[in-house]
Amino acid sequence: MATPAGTPTGPAEPIESVEPIIELQGIRAAYGSIEVLHGVDLSVRPGEVYALLGPNGAGKTTTLNILCALMAPTAGKVIIAGRDVTGSKAEDLARAGLAMIPEGTGIFPNLTVRENLRMATFTGKKLSELEEVAYGRFKRLGERRSQVAGTMSGGEQQMLAMARGLATDPAVLILDELSMGLAPLIVEELYGVVAAIAEGGVSIVVVEQFARTVLGVSDRAAIMVHGKIRAVGEPAAIEAELSSAYLGGQ
Repeated sequence: MATPAGTPTGPAEPIESVEPIIELQGIRAAYGSIEVLHGVDLSVRPGEVYALLGPNGAGKTTTLNILCALMAPTAGKVIIAGRDVTGSKAEDLARAGLAMIPEGTGIFPNLTVRENLRMATFTGKKLSELEEVAYGRFKRLGERRSQVAGTMSGGEQQMLAMARGLATDPAVLILDELSMGLAPLIVEELYGVVAAIAEGGVSIVVVEQFARTVLGVSDRAAIMVHGKIRAVGEPAAIEAELSSAYLGGQ
């Protein structure tokens, strides 16, 4: 049978050619006169889990703050979905589909689980809809819907923070030190949810100091050392370089 006119006959487009949903180009940042990011280049493809790894003081959280417009770069560009958003306000990026869950969770500790979810109804969704999704992802939250959030375990609070962040149906989800202070079984459960969210088409950027907890669900990973991206690649390749990075290798 003849191929219809206009039908592509070549190989499928390689994933590398897909336009990134997030790009940082030549980002520099400083606290006062001390420069902490030295020309960071980073790109995240649609629907992938991208892990940004490195020891304390590497510049990971600063990179996220630049990405979320919580801090202005001294040089370079921030591009989201092909649009230069350098200098935008954080609330504008949030409305455009970028959600960040900071280290230490992002909940109202004096409110119940249900009241925390009610605070997310500004998105236009009904509380019943938010609860259905939240309790479907995190069954423990359903069991504790009337409990004051600040009295829950750290893992349960992190689940609630993720549920609130996902209430906006973000295109990009930013997670800063998701595993901090949590038991290994809880971390495994949380990253299972991360993987499921990514399968739904959400792009996810995860900053982790404890690298091996995230590599199992990552599509790509990068190692940051001393304010620079030292290596980017598939998780297996990056894992081989972790020891030297964390021990201070250059």
